Amino acid sequence: MTPITEVEGRRLALSNLEKVLYPATGFTKGEVLHYYATTADVLLPHLRDRPVSFLRYPDGPDGQVFFTKNVPPGTPDWVTTAEVPRSEGPARMVLVQDLPSLMWAANLVAEFHTHQWVAEAPGAADRLVLDLDPGSPATVVECCEVALWLRERLAADGVEAYAKTSGSKGLHLLAAVRGASSEEVTEYAKGLAVEAEKAMPRLVLHRMTRSLRPGKVFVDWSQNAARKTTAAPYTLRARAEVSVSTPVTWAEVEQCRAPAQLAFTAPDLAPRIQDYGDLLGPLLEPDRAGTLP
Repeated sequence: MTPITEVEGRRLALSNLEKVLYPATGFTKGEVLHYYATTADVLLPHLRDRPVSFLRYPDGPDGQVFFTKNVPPGTPDWVTTAEVPRSEGPARMVLVQDLPSLMWAANLVAEFHTHQWVAEAPGAADRLVLDLDPGSPATVVECCEVALWLRERLAADGVEAYAKTSGSKGLHLLAAVRGASSEEVTEYAKGLAVEAEKAMPRLVLHRMTRSLRPGKVFVDWSQNAARKTTAAPYTLRARAEVSVSTPVTWAEVEQCRAPAQLAFTAPDLAPRIQDYGDLLGPLLEPDRAGTLP
């Protein structure tokens, strides 16, 4: 019988709590739900008001993995949704606004991916994201070198950047912006990627061409397109380990000499949050947003 749990007055059926989702470590669905419950205070502000795409992996990362963008069948009527524009016509997506909604969504077993805009202003970017993706044998160590260059370049334009691990191989740079469309932010981000490639031609690539990727860091500027989403801060990832897209300090980026130094799993997050709070908190402060040149 599926247990019923009450969360802030909402009744939730939380299923298969003993199911092992990460065989490498024995991490169960119950532990996944506990992780999200204990990180809700820092996670929810980065999800709130943003249409969420779910990358679902209900049988673990070795099972079927698939995107759910529209409101899933069976979504409780108290979960907030929003109509969003798409090229094929308007669609309705979930907004994870509160703890009950978060726990309902976590029960789906999914990564959380968000747009760089909020539901009330689709296409008006309030975030800039640069996805640094290393091509083997390059690793997150090389991503850190590129991130430091990009941080200084953004600062020269009055834009303050923050870093988080992707939860996979790379690094994400995020910045709060205002007064620009998704198209304008995309063009600006592309210009940064081109500049980075010119400054570090042996290390950086701004084109997605697979044959050029080995040993280089691809600076994916296209994630700023209005239609695209990026893994949210603090989301678990569908990987062999229980990896987390984890905010990191610039000191950690500067000191990174081995990939393991920036590899974080679910059990690492509670002590990090206790020590640092939300390292991406400034992204949520309107007066910290930069204006693109």
